[in-house]
Amino acid sequence: MPTQALNQQNFQQVVSRGGIVLVDFWATWCGWCTRFAPVYEESARMHPDIVHATVDADVEQQLAAVAQVSSLPMLLAFRDGLPVYAEPGFKTSEQLENVVQEIMWLDMDEVRRELVKQNPELAQAPELAQQKHPIAGLADGPRLYGWPGLRAAAVS
Repeated sequence: MPTQALNQQNFQQVVSRGGIVLVDFWATWCGWCTRFAPVYEESARMHPDIVHATVDADVEQQLAAVAQVSSLPMLLAFRDGLPVYAEPGFKTSEQLENVVQEIMWLDMDEVRRELVKQNPELAQAPELAQQKHPIAGLADGPRLYGWPGLRAAAVS
C-alpha cells in the first residue's frame, strides 16, 4: 500500500480511525529524511494493513508544531486513535520493523489504564473507554513467531 500524505485538514481523521497509523514527518532539504523514505515505503509494502502516512513539515508547519516535531525525520505512531510512539531520527529497516512489531504487541487496555492514571481528566474520553475484546489473539499484520524485539521468520 502506498504512503498517504497528511495535512492539517485530514490528520486527525486519519490517526483516529483505528488500527495502527505511522506518521513520518519529513522535509525535502533533510538528507536523513530522503534516506529514510525508501525504508518507510518498504514497510508500507510489507504491512498493507497499517496506514503509513507522511507529513511535509515545511508545508505543514503548524501541524509539525502541534505534533512537537523537534527534528527530522520524526516518526509518530497511533494505535486505536491513541499516540503510542514518538521518536526523531533515521531508522534502518530492522529498527522500523521492531517498532512496528512492538506496536502490534501492545496491550491497549494497559495503555488506556496508564493514560488515565497519568491524566485522570481523560477518564471520560470515549477513545479511552475500556474496550474488552471477546476474542483474544494476535494483532493484525504478518504473523511472526517469537517475542517483540526478536528477529523472527514470518508464518504463512
